Amino acid sequence: MTGDVLPSWNDGPARAAILDFVARVTTEGGADFMPPAERIATFDNDGTLWCEQPVQIQVFFAQARLAELAEKDPGMRERQPFKAFLEHDFKTIHDLGKQAVFEMAFATHAGVTTEEFARIATDWFATARHPRLDRLFAHCTYQPQIELLDYLRANRFKTFIVSGGGIDLMRNVTERIYGIPPEQVIGSSVKLRFEMRDGRAVLVKESELNSFDDREVKPANIGLHIGRRPILAFGNSDGDLAMLRYAKTGEGPRLALLIHHDDAEREFAYDRDFRLSPLAEALDKADEYGITLVSMKRDWKTVFVN
Repeated sequence: MTGDVLPSWNDGPARAAILDFVARVTTEGGADFMPPAERIATFDNDGTLWCEQPVQIQVFFAQARLAELAEKDPGMRERQPFKAFLEHDFKTIHDLGKQAVFEMAFATHAGVTTEEFARIATDWFATARHPRLDRLFAHCTYQPQIELLDYLRANRFKTFIVSGGGIDLMRNVTERIYGIPPEQVIGSSVKLRFEMRDGRAVLVKESELNSFDDREVKPANIGLHIGRRPILAFGNSDGDLAMLRYAKTGEGPRLALLIHHDDAEREFAYDRDFRLSPLAEALDKADEYGITLVSMKRDWKTVFVN
């Protein structure tokens, strides 16, 4: 009945590799059987589960927040890096680099409680739309990946997000759009401060970065927060390569997958030229590292959720 599985995936090496891997690790008595407790799957988010062009959704969210702050402090419109964000100057934003961009994004919410941040994020996701795709940001998710997550969970995998994106922003929507609860989301974070406000204990976001969850930090955070090495990992950039290799080089059956954005007609085509999420080493050495390459153009029948 494999034709009923992953219906948005075209038949080919990538789909076959997924189906074969899941069959092997879930067949009791088989040489590659893995007990459910060890069926850990980790997914990057930006560019792997939802669109990250022309910038990550986190950046669009920060732009909206900056616009609100600039109403109170108009001078921000003439100061960098705020000027670039307020003018949607994507070239300057790209030149800043991913960590600098995300640090600035996190700083825009310093001083708010985690509950206040959740309300801000919920309100934004309810109406904010992607400027080029003309769909809600929460609907910029990839249908084939939604099917893959469901398929893995149906086979008793536990699915996690391990992303460079802001942990609180992702946790606001991941359970609703992916079926991944907040406690199974690992991302970049700022330091939190405990306070009593009006007799109630709250956590307040500070402007200091706590963890930038990219590259080698990803497997380190997997070790800290999950405590098991994943047997399946899925990413889309060099920022995910350490996580992919961490999954792939463990003992027993392993599967590492890398999505290549090569579909300019239905989404975007990019790799080495996208500074906020470059794909060079992972693409060039996929065969050497044993990583299964997934072509958006070739392997996916459809891209976005309906």
